[in-house]
Amino acid sequence: MTVEAQPPEIESTVDTNTHRGILRSIGPALIVACVVLGPGSILTSSKVGCQFGYQMVWILLAAGLLMLAAVATAARVGVVFEDSPCTEIARRLGRPLAVVVGLCVFAIAACFQFSNNLGVLMSLEPLINTDVHWQPWVLLGLNLAIIACLFGFRRLYQPIEKLMVWLVGLMLLGFAANLIMARPSLLSLRQGFLPSLPPELSGGFLPQLDTVDAGQTAVEAAPRVVDPWLAVQGLVATTFSIAGAFYQAYLVKEKGWTNRNLHQGYTDSLVGISVLVGISLMIMATSAAVLYGNIAPSELRSATDVASQLEPLFGSAAKWLFCVGIFAGAFSSFLVNSLIGGTLLADGLGCNPKLDSNWTKLFTVAVLLIGMAIAMATDAQGRVPLIIFAQAATVLGGPVLALTLWYLAWKAGHEGRPQTPTWMLALTGTGAVVVLALAVRTGWKIYLSI
Repeated sequence: MTVEAQPPEIESTVDTNTHRGILRSIGPALIVACVVLGPGSILTSSKVGCQFGYQMVWILLAAGLLMLAAVATAARVGVVFEDSPCTEIARRLGRPLAVVVGLCVFAIAACFQFSNNLGVLMSLEPLINTDVHWQPWVLLGLNLAIIACLFGFRRLYQPIEKLMVWLVGLMLLGFAANLIMARPSLLSLRQGFLPSLPPELSGGFLPQLDTVDAGQTAVEAAPRVVDPWLAVQGLVATTFSIAGAFYQAYLVKEKGWTNRNLHQGYTDSLVGISVLVGISLMIMATSAAVLYGNIAPSELRSATDVASQLEPLFGSAAKWLFCVGIFAGAFSSFLVNSLIGGTLLADGLGCNPKLDSNWTKLFTVAVLLIGMAIAMATDAQGRVPLIIFAQAATVLGGPVLALTLWYLAWKAGHEGRPQTPTWMLALTGTGAVVVLALAVRTGWKIYLSI
């Protein structure tokens, strides 16, 4: 099958050296940053700072570099190809692969949407002192309001982009204020830029079963999975989100970018991922300055636990500011995560993947309702099988998404389209290897747990 050649790459007609030009060049990657900066990301950055101090800053920066490359590559893929990524994959490699991609992302989004529901509640609980059982009503009202907005707006992209800008502003306000009060050590922070591993991570990369001592009871002797790298893997996975990066290809199409906007794609990716890494670094540095060596990382079971630990030192104002940041992160991830699941499933099945299409909206509603139902109907123990299922979907879906992104970026230059720069292909390929390594770790841990 012949593919019509695209016009040669043309530089953006927008002057990105001016403030107005830069503002026009941001948006899609900021939305990606917002979905990554959810309650899990906030908690993980806090736990890593609490457990390792400033030693893992270099891991955060490395993951951010891979995310930057993946987002920039996805933006380029979205611009240079006529159709959406899953449609392009179906055309070249067959519809079954596109269906696998769509189903995996939908499963991951649907299973983890309950954590976004819980994240919204946890951000409000420290601020609401009442015996009234208000949580289910908040979840019901929030989900219904979002569903009403999905079908009420004729053009969804612009309202979402504007909302994400405001939520990023709230996160910057909340987390930057706590960082200033924490007064982190600039010397220690600078040393964290140098690659090094603490002694507790020298026991092997894969999870292991702990040894059983003689004389233990049957309950005590039950094997337990030991994973010293868990927090570090979480830091990488919540910074370098291949599903979030992949979604950038859809967002640039929603914004209406073409080959003329290739340079704007670089600016957008740099700004968006800088916000992502910067906020994560603020949270990690605050935790390293205040919590490292003072409390056990196991005491941080939710992002609001971090806020509670800051209150005795900084006062109630700090807790309020941190909770504002948590709410902004939870709500932004709440909305965009469901859109990712709905969009990818629609595209994988061959339906219209535009934000304003009925198929995308219906599948997005499915993600919202599944997440709300799980959050309202199951306890912590009942969610464990769903987490395992989502992890299993990640094991399959993560590498497939990464390799799909790399393939499309590589294919562009062989079909008469603007060629993807070598550095982008190299870093995106490296990211695919990292995603595969994390998938192997996760798969091995599931095997040990079962």
